[in-house]
Amino acid sequence: MLKRIRQCCALAAVGLSAVGCSQAPPGPVPAPKDMQSTPLIARSVLFGNPDKASAQISPDGTRLAFLADVNGVLNVWVGPINKPDAARPVTHDTKRGIRQYHWAFNNNHILYLQDKDGDENWHVYATALATRKTTDLTPFDGVQARIQQISHKFPNEVLIGLNDRDKRYHDIFRINIAAGDSEMIEKNDVYAGYSTDEDFRLRFALKMTEDGGAEYFQPQGGDWSLWQKIPADDVLTTGPAGFDKAGDTLYMMDSRQRNTGALYAVNLKSNKKELIAEDARADVADIMAHPTENTIEAVAFNYDRQYWKTIDDNVRRDMEYLRTVADGDIQVNSRSLDDKNWIVAYIMDNGPVRYYHYDRPARRANFLFTNRKALQGLPLAKMHPRTIPSRDGLELVSYLSLPPWTDRDNDGKPQEAMPLVLWVHGGPWARDSWGLDPYHQWLTNRGYAVLSVNFRGSTGFGKSFIKKANFEWSGQMHDDLIDAVEWAIDQKIARRDKIAIMGGSYGGYATLVGLTFTPDVFACGVDIVGPSSLVTLLESTPPYWKPIQKMFTSRVGDHETDEGRELLTRCSPLTRVDMIKRPLLIGQGANDPRVKQAESDQIVKVMQSKNIPVTYILFPDEGHGFARPENRQAFNAVTELFLARHLGGRVQPIGMDFKGSTIKAPAGADELPGLADKLPRG
Repeated sequence: MLKRIRQCCALAAVGLSAVGCSQAPPGPVPAPKDMQSTPLIARSVLFGNPDKASAQISPDGTRLAFLADVNGVLNVWVGPINKPDAARPVTHDTKRGIRQYHWAFNNNHILYLQDKDGDENWHVYATALATRKTTDLTPFDGVQARIQQISHKFPNEVLIGLNDRDKRYHDIFRINIAAGDSEMIEKNDVYAGYSTDEDFRLRFALKMTEDGGAEYFQPQGGDWSLWQKIPADDVLTTGPAGFDKAGDTLYMMDSRQRNTGALYAVNLKSNKKELIAEDARADVADIMAHPTENTIEAVAFNYDRQYWKTIDDNVRRDMEYLRTVADGDIQVNSRSLDDKNWIVAYIMDNGPVRYYHYDRPARRANFLFTNRKALQGLPLAKMHPRTIPSRDGLELVSYLSLPPWTDRDNDGKPQEAMPLVLWVHGGPWARDSWGLDPYHQWLTNRGYAVLSVNFRGSTGFGKSFIKKANFEWSGQMHDDLIDAVEWAIDQKIARRDKIAIMGGSYGGYATLVGLTFTPDVFACGVDIVGPSSLVTLLESTPPYWKPIQKMFTSRVGDHETDEGRELLTRCSPLTRVDMIKRPLLIGQGANDPRVKQAESDQIVKVMQSKNIPVTYILFPDEGHGFARPENRQAFNAVTELFLARHLGGRVQPIGMDFKGSTIKAPAGADELPGLADKLPRG
C-alpha cells in the first residue's frame, strides 16, 4: 500500500449535497446580527470527543470502522457498511482514547497504537472482532513500536519497528497478528528508518549525513549499498512514497533540480525518472492509488486550498462526480480491495466533517454521518485564505477567521478593528491548512479575530521556503509573524493594543519569543509545550531521534559546537526573561518526550526569581499536547479566562470543565481571579 504524503489538514465540513446523495445534513446558518444574539459555543462541543471520526472501510467492503466515545474515551466501533447506527465498540481503552488505528487485511482484526500518559512509547495492539479480545503485540515497557507495513498479501501479519534492543534504532519484526509470534527480519544499528513494500521486503534504508542531507541504501548481497544521496536542502521535500505492483517502479516525491516536491515514477532497473504530477507553488500533499494494482490515480496539492489532479482516466468520472456531492475539500479515506466501495470525507471551514460511503459501481455517495453533530446549526466562522507579503518579499499563505457578527457579508473584513489572536502552528516543519479549526471557531465565538500564518520554514511550499528558515529561529521566522501582525493592523482587522500570540510546540516557542524579543507587540501570550531554551531542547531529545539529529543541528543550530551553542543561546527566550512585560500563560504535559517539562519549569523559575508574573498549568498524565478531552477543556477554560482578562473577549464560566482533569497550577493561579477556587484539591 502506498505511503500517504498528506499535509496537515484541519478538520472541517461541507456545504449542501448534490444529486445522487442521501440524508444530507443542513448547511451553514446565516451570520447573527450582533454578539449579543450569538450563543456561546460550549468548549465541550469543540474540544470534547467527536461523535464519530476517522471512518475506514474493511478490506472486503462489508463493514465500517470509526472512532467514537465509550464512557468518555475514544474507542474503535465496527458495524455493517450500510448501517453505521448498528455499529458497536470493539476496543476497550479506558484512559487516553485511541487516535490511530488500521484494519488488518484479514478483516478479522483491528490494529491500533496507544502510549502511556503521553510518553510516545507506542504499543501496537490487535483486537479480534469475533471475541473482542485485545492482545498487546509489543508488550515491552519503555519501548516505542512503529507500524512499518501492513499488506493484503500477508493479511495475518504486520511489520513493526521496535527499539527494545537499542533505544536509538528500530529493528524490524514480522509479527503474527492473531498469535503474537514475532521474528526479527532486520537488525538495525545505523539507519533512521526503512522503506518496505507490500511483499514485506526491505527496499531502502535511510541514513542522515553530517551536513543534514540523506543517503538511501539498497539491499545487496546481504548488505546495503548506496543508492542515492539527497542534498540537505531537499531532505524535507524528497523521499520514497511507495512502489508499483511489481515492485520495479518507485514512486517518489522529489524536489532536486526544482523547487517544489513533484511526484515521479523511478524505474529501479534503469534509474530513469518520469514526471507524474507537479505544481509550481506547492509540494505533493497526498496520493491516491489503486488498492491492489498500485497505479497512481490522482495527486493532491495544497497551496491555500487542496485540489486533486486526476492522472488515471479510470477514476476521472469518479472524481468529477465526487466534486458535485458537497462543497468542500475531498479526502478519500479508505477503499475496499475490490475498489467498489470508498469512504470519502468532505472538508469545509464552517461545519463538521461529513463522511460518505461511495458506491462506485452505482456512482452514488450515501451520507453516513458528521463527526460533530452538535456543530450543525451553529453560526460558525468562515476561514479566509490570505497571502501576506513578508518584508523581504515572501508570500506567506495565511488564514483569517472573524466573528460572524463582524463580517456579515463574509468578505473577511470586519466592521471595525478588533482584538486578534495570532495562532502559531507547531513543527516548525508543518503547516496550517484551510478547514474547520476548533481554535479558530472557539476564539472567534469569544469575540476575537484569529490569524494563522505559514511563516518561512512551513512545509508544503517548496524547499526554498523551508531553507529560508535555517538558523532563523527568533530571527526571520519571527519577523514573518510580526509582518502578519502589521498587515492585520494596516487592514484595520486588529487593534494594535489588543493582540495575543498563542501556539503549541514551535508555536509555544514563538509565543515566548514574542514576549521576550518583541515585548511591546503583544498584549499577552499563551505557550503550550514550547521550549524555552534551544540548547536544553536539543540536549534532551528522545534517543530514537538521534539518527535524525543532524536535521535539527543543520537547520536550527548545533549545540555541540561553540558557535552553534552561542547561536542557540542567543535565540532562546530563557536568556531574555528580563524583557517580559506582558502576561504569560504556560501549559505543559509532565511526560512530554519532545519538549521536556524542564523547558517550562526553568523559565517559570527564572520569572518567579525576578518577580515577573506567570501562570503555569501542568498535567501529570499528558505529553506533547493534551490528548484527554478533560485536560484540553480544562486548559482552554483557563486560557479563556486569561484572554478575556487581557483582550476583553467573552467568557464561558469554568463550570464543570475541570471535572475528570488532572490539572495542576504550580505557579500563578492567583493571577486569574476565580481560578484558584476552581482547581481540584489535593
